[in-house]
Amino acid sequence: MNRNIRRLTVAAMIAAVYLVLTMLFYITSFQPMQSRLAEALTVLPYFTPVAIPGLFVGCILANILGGNGIWDVVIGSLSSLLAAYLTYKLTYNKPKRKWLAPLPAVVINAVSVGIMLSVLNNLPLFATILSVGLGQILACYVLGFPLLLLIERTRKLNELFKDIS
Repeated sequence: MNRNIRRLTVAAMIAAVYLVLTMLFYITSFQPMQSRLAEALTVLPYFTPVAIPGLFVGCILANILGGNGIWDVVIGSLSSLLAAYLTYKLTYNKPKRKWLAPLPAVVINAVSVGIMLSVLNNLPLFATILSVGLGQILACYVLGFPLLLLIERTRKLNELFKDIS
């Protein structure tokens, strides 16, 4: 299969999984004190830069269908794009740094989405940042980091990401 088609297919699969997970757990994905379990996928740029557009497109689609309007489509999606890019730059091909893979998504989304939700819902700023940050820790470290370890140990999944990078 053509390498570019394979990359596009993997990016589309990541976007689709992100969207489906977000919609399946809608009740926790779009509340003022949110925890978006699809954020566990934000560790994928550790394996391949192809995950960056996949996560971005998945987030855009989820935010379009979600309940927080244009602000979430723009701010939330750009935050995910920046976090995915920083995860890639910080950890790609650096196995000793894999524990840092979830960190950009936790910090960037806690601050940017926390501020956005605080303003949109007239909630206390610090509490909202803290709440989103805790949700991100749950999704990215409690779920995402074990996902990263599982992919590393699963030969077929690991090969999938190596073949497209």
